[in-house]
Amino acid sequence: MISPIREANVFIEVEERGVRERRARDRAGQKIRATTILSIRKDGQAVMAADGQVTLENTIMKKRAKKLRFMYNDRVLIGFAGATADAFSLFEKLEGKLEKYNGNLPRAAVELAKDWRTDKILRRLEALLLAMDLENTLILSGNGDVIEPDEDVAAIGSGGPYALAAAKALIAHSNLDAKSIALESMKIAASICLYTNEEFELKFLPNT
Repeated sequence: MISPIREANVFIEVEERGVRERRARDRAGQKIRATTILSIRKDGQAVMAADGQVTLENTIMKKRAKKLRFMYNDRVLIGFAGATADAFSLFEKLEGKLEKYNGNLPRAAVELAKDWRTDKILRRLEALLLAMDLENTLILSGNGDVIEPDEDVAAIGSGGPYALAAAKALIAHSNLDAKSIALESMKIAASICLYTNEEFELKFLPNT
C-alpha cells in the first residue's frame, strides 16, 4: 500500500504541475491577446492598422511599438500579435517563403504554417500573424491554421473583436474610405480594450 504521506506528496506534486501548466498557458495567451491589429480592403485600397502598446503582464512597457511590416517589394503587409522576438523570427520565415514563391501570399502562408506546426523550434513560437495583399487577407497561427476571412476585413489580438465589429458596421453603413474606417475602428477598440492604446500605426497598399 502507498503510505498516506507519499500519497499526499504525489497529490501535491500533481497539483503544482497543473498550476505551472496553467500559468504557462496564461502567459502565452496574454502575449497573444495583448494588442490590436486590423486590416481592411475597400475600393481598391488596402490598409492595416496597429496600436503601439506593449504589455508585460499588468505593466505597459512601451507605447509606440511598430507591429507592421512591408514584405516582397512592398506588395505584402504583415502585422503580428504575440511575443515580439517570436514574431520577427516568423517574419523572416514568411519573407523567405514569399521570395521562394514569387510573392504568392496564399502559397507562402500555407508553407509557413506547415513548418510552424511541424518544426521543433518554430512550433514553440508564440504569435499570430495577419497578412494581406491587394487580393488576399490571411490569419496564420502556430496550430498550422491559415484562415481566409469571408469578408475584406480581419483583426487579431485582444482588441481584435471590437475593431472587427466596428469596421464591419462602418463598411456596411457609411461612405468612409478604408483609412477612415480603420482609424475609427481602432479608436473604438482602444476605448474598450485595456491592452490597446491610441498610438496608431497605419500602412497602405499600394505603398505610397
